[in-house]
Amino acid sequence: MKTVPAIYEAGVFRPLEKIDLPEATHVEIPLPDEHQPPLHPGRAAIYEVLSRRYDGEADDAARVDPARK
Repeated sequence: MKTVPAIYEAGVFRPLEKIDLPEATHVEIPLPDEHQPPLHPGRAAIYEVLSRRYDGEADDAARVDPARK
């Protein structure tokens, strides 16, 4: 899943970057809690990276040091 920055104006969510989706695609938008400050853009980028699936080796140390296998 990708996180896209958007702004809510006049009852409509407007993405702040180009979105490659077909017209009329249904999406779900998690809304922040009212009392939660908006995420700093750098933190949002970190969360997006952390949300990606990792399909590499379970132990990267074993890849670097074969004696660890």
